[in-house]
Amino acid sequence: MTDVAGYHEWQARARPGLSARLRATFDAEQEQWFLWVPVMLGIGIALYFALPVEPALWVPALVLAVAFGVHLAARGRGYAGLVTAALLAVALGAALGTVRTATVAAPVLTRQIGPVVLTGWITLVEPRVGRGQRLTISVTSLGDVPVEQRPLYVRVRTLEANAALAPGKPVALRVTVGPPPPPSAPGDFDFGRLAWFQRLGGIGLATGAVRLAPELGEPPWRARWWTPVERLRQVIRERIVAVLPGETGEIATALITGERGGISQETNQAYRDSGLFHILSISGLHMVIMAGAVFYVLRLLLAAVPPIALRYPIKKWAAVGAILGALGYLLISGVAFATVRSYVMITIMFAAVLLDRPALSLRNVALAALIILVVWPESLLDAGFQMSFAAVTGLIAGHEIISAMQERMVGDGGEESVGPLRRVSVFVAEIVASTVVASVVVAPFGIYHFHNTQLLALVANVFAIPICNLVVMPAALGAFIAMPLGLEAVPLSIMGWGIDAMTAVAGWVGKMPGSVVKVRAIPTLSFGLIIAGGLWLLLWTRRWRLLGLLPVVAGLFIAPTLKRPDVLIGRDGTTIAVRGGDGRLGVLASRGSQFELQRWLEIDGDQRTPADAAAGPSPFRCDVLGCVTRVGGRMMAVAANAAALADDCGRAEIVVPRVSVPRGCVGGEARVVIDATRLAASGAHAIRFEGPRMIVETVADTRGRRPWTSLVEMPEAWRGDGERVPGFAGVWDWFREQRAAEGDSK
Repeated sequence: MTDVAGYHEWQARARPGLSARLRATFDAEQEQWFLWVPVMLGIGIALYFALPVEPALWVPALVLAVAFGVHLAARGRGYAGLVTAALLAVALGAALGTVRTATVAAPVLTRQIGPVVLTGWITLVEPRVGRGQRLTISVTSLGDVPVEQRPLYVRVRTLEANAALAPGKPVALRVTVGPPPPPSAPGDFDFGRLAWFQRLGGIGLATGAVRLAPELGEPPWRARWWTPVERLRQVIRERIVAVLPGETGEIATALITGERGGISQETNQAYRDSGLFHILSISGLHMVIMAGAVFYVLRLLLAAVPPIALRYPIKKWAAVGAILGALGYLLISGVAFATVRSYVMITIMFAAVLLDRPALSLRNVALAALIILVVWPESLLDAGFQMSFAAVTGLIAGHEIISAMQERMVGDGGEESVGPLRRVSVFVAEIVASTVVASVVVAPFGIYHFHNTQLLALVANVFAIPICNLVVMPAALGAFIAMPLGLEAVPLSIMGWGIDAMTAVAGWVGKMPGSVVKVRAIPTLSFGLIIAGGLWLLLWTRRWRLLGLLPVVAGLFIAPTLKRPDVLIGRDGTTIAVRGGDGRLGVLASRGSQFELQRWLEIDGDQRTPADAAAGPSPFRCDVLGCVTRVGGRMMAVAANAAALADDCGRAEIVVPRVSVPRGCVGGEARVVIDATRLAASGAHAIRFEGPRMIVETVADTRGRRPWTSLVEMPEAWRGDGERVPGFAGVWDWFREQRAAEGDSK
């Protein structure tokens, strides 16, 4: 017995249990622990934005205090300290989201008003394709809207372009404006949330000419401090288009100043379909090329002066110059959020050079993500933020594989023995490998947010990226340097040749069969599992990283399981889609509903354009009183007026009156009545059939009651004396006005 016990004791020492091996592996990964800090912070931010109602400020403060107390109690107790630290980071993320939302609070219009006179100061001028401009205006007055309800900023589209309009100019114009539009379908992208964090309280259209208004006097500080930079950007744009007229000049303007409004929809679509759209948006790629070019040029010039090169740290001097150069590019490019994010990342990289640390490391990427999430927690929901950090993380994590590939191609003779052909092969291999890694890593984000994937992006990037890296962006830097001397024509011409070549590649690849595949929407759970597994694969270094494949496979397995709606009703009631027997949406649409219908088709993974879907065979039978159809074995009626309502309520299970019906249908077959009042209150509706049940989901359901939501979910049977909801007085007043107007008309 003693021998048997001794044997088992020896075996336990020789082969530790699974939990012991996992603990040993976790301890060996101590250098990677910091990488999970922004992940935990992001989880807390995601939880905050997922809340259905806005919490009071004291709620996250209390949670944070409790988490901090628990962490202090567990300090120095091994894994308990790590777990409580992770929970503390999650609580901090939720608190940061709450505070950020409160600090950017500004009035948002709750209903459409106008035409009214708007006066204010232009902060941004964006050209539009065709005609007109888009103006962002710092508001000083808006009709008779009281000061406490007046938006800080509104965005207005003009019908005609006016060369006299520039940032910092006082203007007056007649406009029709309303709140930022809600999502096109439940769960779709929420522009209202984005506008909230931009302090953009209204979107509208100018109904007349814009005139300068010098009587407004001096601009406020928020319009004054940025005016010189915007005017400089406008001058740069004018200098660019003077040398490069047409769309080539507009693309050059986009790459230098970040203004993409002059690029036609056809060209944008070609770049998007070919997987090259990231080139048109100033991001990490452009910032790295610009700052990297400044770094290497400065270092080369300093190295050419031996007294300086032998006595001073010229590499660090060049890094400082690169940081300043990147800052200049950031300002000239308009300080868009994606560019700010890229600048933070590139600054941390060059700061590592100043501290004699590796510039390219996951630790620097994690630090950049941490800074951005602390300062701008809402960036977590930005597709650009997600895709940018995913791509950089994937590229750095895969650097070992790329390096091994390069060493095999170079061979044992060292770089001195490598001929020109081999160097070109290595360069192309790096582009191919980088493109493959980046494409695989960002594919889940493209599918989740944009419902498509570019299958031939690898082909387009292999041809276009060398042109961008070696011709276009270096020429752009040369144009920057030459503009003060008036010598920008030559570098801009070179830049134009490169842009034309990239556009040709985009058009060629974008028109290839199968270049773009539409993908139907996937569940958020599927997306979350894929991201969690991907992070586990990329952030750890030892073999247990392969465990990340399990959630990735699980996410892919449940990706096709999202139940699609059988009926979609637009927020104005004029666009309706029902699912036919072939699984595709049949459409009843008005001429002005293209965007809403386009989003529905994209979410559905439908290859058709809105025009094709609207022109196709309609499942609806219509007359002057309305339209009827059968969907899922149920009768659905769209009542054009009150005269048809009684008959529709008697025979249809789903009734969509294009008028307000406060008391719904009385008697009959109708089980779901979605009238104009409900649509105005709750936004677009989606109905899903589950056996005999009909599940109704609205935009208001998925948005919740947050500061950026101006829609209110209505009770199932809304009474004429409906209860007033605090915080949404403007909406309810509008409902009463609408009902009063309808009563007068009767």
